[in-house]
Amino acid sequence: MDLLVHLETFVATAEELSFSRAAEQLAIAQPLLSRRIKTLEDHLGGDLFDRSRRQIEVTDFGAVLLPYAQDVLRRTERLRAVAQSARTSAVRTLGVPPDCDPPALARVIRTAAERGIAINVHELPAGARATALAEGSLTFALVRVPPGTGALDVPLGLSSAAPGEVARGGRPVHLDSLRPRRGADRTAWPTLLVTPEDDVSHLTEHLRKAAARSGLPEAWIRVTSAASTALAQTLAGDGLLLCTEQFARRHQVSWAPLADTAIRRSYELSHAPGRSGKASAAGTASWLMPLLGAAVGSALGARPEGTDARARLAMRG
Repeated sequence: MDLLVHLETFVATAEELSFSRAAEQLAIAQPLLSRRIKTLEDHLGGDLFDRSRRQIEVTDFGAVLLPYAQDVLRRTERLRAVAQSARTSAVRTLGVPPDCDPPALARVIRTAAERGIAINVHELPAGARATALAEGSLTFALVRVPPGTGALDVPLGLSSAAPGEVARGGRPVHLDSLRPRRGADRTAWPTLLVTPEDDVSHLTEHLRKAAARSGLPEAWIRVTSAASTALAQTLAGDGLLLCTEQFARRHQVSWAPLADTAIRRSYELSHAPGRSGKASAAGTASWLMPLLGAAVGSALGARPEGTDARARLAMRG
């Protein structure tokens, strides 16, 4: 016996004092309502209604039980409301690169809240984000993909504490231009500082090959422990920092784009397996991706597939 359904029938009948009106209220046939009342009476061990008169009345036994039945139904409704609220306002964890723009991330959080979604932002390097997403500790994350294959593309360039070292009228920097003149002391060779966010195989492998073709030594590239550490070394004059223009401007260091456009970041928004349906994921991507584009220093480029297609491609789970 479905006790809640039978209690609902009992309460409706007691409030209407009519089998027909109660059946109409519950949108069921009157014979079905009568059977439910009889089943509940058998279950509880006593008559709930006096049927001997023209209009039914609640028995003394029924009057004692009625407030408890009403309380059970109120608590059940409250439980359903709380469950609905919990589903719609559950905290979702979002993994992003450590060098995102804070005001742009604030817009992500505010916009999500306006949509009834609580977002907890986790700043993690690319490798850590991919691992956390696979393990399910992130609901969704910006993941690195090969250049030009993601919904978001972010150009990379070189920053230096010395304004004239890399920024020459805004012209793109060729790696071979960084090679010291013939006969220069090897200590004059620059160091390229790479943050953990760019320590991904497809980028570092391409960078090492490009450096070798430009005559730069393998030791020229050094992966740092954090973006803040790399920035500190750059400000101290210990090397050139591979970073986005947005990051360089925020920290007031000179920046110039690299001529090699394959040295860039490309992102897709991926969802943890089993955490949401595809329709929900695509819906999230449609409003979240432009905000994340601003956070990482990229606008959603004009791609032939259109916005909806980008959303479908962006949320892979």
